[in-house]
Amino acid sequence: MTATDIHRTIDAVWRIESPRLIAGLARIVRDVGMAEELAQDALVAALEQWPGSGVPRNPGAWLMTAAKHRAIDQLRRQALHRRKADELAREIEAQLELTVADPDAMLDDPIGDDLLSLVFTACHPVLSTEARVALTLRMLGGLTTPEIARAFLVPEPTVAQRIVRAKRTLSDAHVPFEVPRGEELSVRLASVLEVVYLIFNEGYAATAGDDWMRPSLCQEAMRLGRVLAGLAPAEPEVHGLVALMEIQASRTAARTGPNGEPILLGDQDRARWDQLLIRRGLAALQRAEALGGAQGSYALQAAIAACHARARTADETDWQRIAALYDTLAARLPSPVVALNRAVAHAMAFGPEVGLALVDALRDEPTLRRYHLLPGVRGDLLARLGRHGEARAEFERAATLTLNNRERRLLLQRAETSLQAAGGSQDQVLDSPT
Repeated sequence: MTATDIHRTIDAVWRIESPRLIAGLARIVRDVGMAEELAQDALVAALEQWPGSGVPRNPGAWLMTAAKHRAIDQLRRQALHRRKADELAREIEAQLELTVADPDAMLDDPIGDDLLSLVFTACHPVLSTEARVALTLRMLGGLTTPEIARAFLVPEPTVAQRIVRAKRTLSDAHVPFEVPRGEELSVRLASVLEVVYLIFNEGYAATAGDDWMRPSLCQEAMRLGRVLAGLAPAEPEVHGLVALMEIQASRTAARTGPNGEPILLGDQDRARWDQLLIRRGLAALQRAEALGGAQGSYALQAAIAACHARARTADETDWQRIAALYDTLAARLPSPVVALNRAVAHAMAFGPEVGLALVDALRDEPTLRRYHLLPGVRGDLLARLGRHGEARAEFERAATLTLNNRERRLLLQRAETSLQAAGGSQDQVLDSPT
C-alpha cells in the first residue's frame, strides 16, 4: 500500500471513527473540547506512524488507545488538578489493561450511549442554538468548518468562532456529560432533532468533496433518531424526523450511477428504492400523526417525502398535494430554502411560469446569494420555458457555487445540454434535503 493509499485510508477511518472516538473520550475526561483535542492528537500519531507500520487491524481501537495514553500524559501535567488527574489516569490505565486483549472493547458504548450523551452535551441550553448545532456537527458528524458553514449558509469564520466559544463555555460551565431526563429532556429535544437532521442532510447530499453522498452519516443520524424515539416515545416530532430520514434514505441506492454520478429524482429507478425503509418511514409518520403531530415541521417534510415514495413512477407524483404541504410548511417553518423548494413544487403543480415568479422573488434574499441551488432551480425552469441561453448561464453560475465535485460536473453537463428540452431535471431541489 502506497503512502497516498494509507493517507486516504486514514481519512476514511477518521470520517467513520471520529464521532465515537470523541464521544468515548468525552465520557472519560468530561470535557468535549479536550476530547476533540485528544482525538486530533491520535489522528496526528496515525499520520506519523501508519505509513511506516501499516494500517492496524482495528484502526478505531488504535486511535482510542493512542488518545487515552495522550490523556494520561496531559492530565498528569495539570498540576492544579493533580488529585483528579491521578484518579482519572488510574481509571484510564485500568481500562487499558482490561481491554488490551480485546481491542474492539475500546470503542464499546456503555449503557448510556456515548454518542447520544455527546449530542445532548453539545446541545446544552448554556449555548446558543447556532453554537449547539455547529458544535455537534463538528463533534458527532466529523464535519469540517467549511462544511458546517455551507449547512448554515454563513461565513466560515463565524462557524469557527461559534465552535471555539462553545467548547470554552461548556468547559467553564462544567456541563455534565450525560443524557438528560424528565423535563430537561423535552426542553433540549428540539435542538437535538435539528442537529440530527443536519447530520443526515450532510450525508444525503454532501456539501463538498468527491462523493455525492456520505451514507455513514445518514446511518448514524437514523440510529440516533431511533434511539431518541425510544427515549421520548410520546414526542411526535421525534417520530416525524425518523419518518423523514428513513423515507429519504430509501432512495440511496438509486441516487448514484455506477461511477458515483448523481441521478436526479425524476430519473431514478424506483425499483431500487428500499421498500423496508419506506414501510418503516410510513409507520413512523403514522405514529407522529396519531400523536397529534401532523403539522410538525418534520412530519410535514416526511409527508412530502411520502408522496414521492407512494408514486410508482415520477408521472404519478401528486404534485398538488406536495405544493399544499409546502404551503403549510412555509407557514410553519419559514425559511428561504423552504421557499425555494415550495417554488419547485408549485412549478410542477401549476406550471414553470408560476415557479419562476416565486424563484425570482427570492433572488435578493441575502442567505441565498451564494446558494448554488437557487441558480440551479432557475436554470431548470428557464429550460422548461424554452429560454435555453438564460438556462445555460444559470447552470454555469450554479457550478461555480457548489463545493461538491460530483454536483459541479452534473451542473456543467446540464449547461452543455441546456439547449435540449428539459426532462427529469425538475426534481433537483426536492431530492435534496429541505
